[in-house]
Amino acid sequence: MSIPPILLYCLMAAAAMPYVPYLAVTIGRFQAGYDFNAPRALFDKLPDYAKRATWAHQNSFEVFPLFATAVLMVCVTGRTIPATETAAIAFVVLRLLYSAFYIANIPAARSGCWALGMACIGSLMLTSLGG
Repeated sequence: MSIPPILLYCLMAAAAMPYVPYLAVTIGRFQAGYDFNAPRALFDKLPDYAKRATWAHQNSFEVFPLFATAVLMVCVTGRTIPATETAAIAFVVLRLLYSAFYIANIPAARSGCWALGMACIGSLMLTSLGG
């Protein structure tokens, strides 16, 4: 059984993705006058884009276990087909777009990226189960 490296690269990228929107949070913190003594108290003072970036950051942590489970299911069962690689790559791209749309306050596009990303996870899981 050979695991396509792209699946592992996508897994690694997805693990790092929660920190992409956090860059915008960091910028917003300094604009709002970051207080090292009370970092969490600053949230209400953040610009709106930084608040949305915080939520995108948190959501990226929430979805990662599902994606990791799906990729690992494919790897363990050895049911790797070109569609599994495509689904993994699409998930990573969609999650990057999700964060960008979240920060830019484009909810319809954000929700579409979320739904398609979840479909990618479902596709990976179903493929691993032989479906």
